[in-house]
Amino acid sequence: MGEFHHNLDDKGRIIVPSRLREELGENIIVTRGLENCLFIYSENEWAKVVSKLKTLPFTKKDARSFTRMFLSGATNAEFDKQGRIKIAIPLLEYAELQKECVIIGVNDRLEIWSKERWNSFMNVASENLSDLADHLFETDFEV
Repeated sequence: MGEFHHNLDDKGRIIVPSRLREELGENIIVTRGLENCLFIYSENEWAKVVSKLKTLPFTKKDARSFTRMFLSGATNAEFDKQGRIKIAIPLLEYAELQKECVIIGVNDRLEIWSKERWNSFMNVASENLSDLADHLFETDFEV
């Protein structure tokens, strides 16, 4: 969990905070996420996601399309000595990452957003936070 602001360097590398690196382990998977961000998974969490994807019916067009988009962008990444990962060009283009980025922790994964997209998302989501909570949580759940 958390929100971290880091810059992408000229070689397409970004620093992942040390606390998050420790939780992820040495080898990670970076792939296309939703809302044009990138998802980062530990090997263990990635195996769970792939296992769930295997249960989708290949006869359904939506399942095939989602699986193709999600898995075709997936790449293995390793941390260098400075704690950076290199992001593949197709993923940089998909998420429109250029310089300023936001890394957030979301349950079983990290997400990398362009600063502009993140700010836009937060502006809309913050206006609707109480409505989202009303729709997602039981009446006895308190935040």
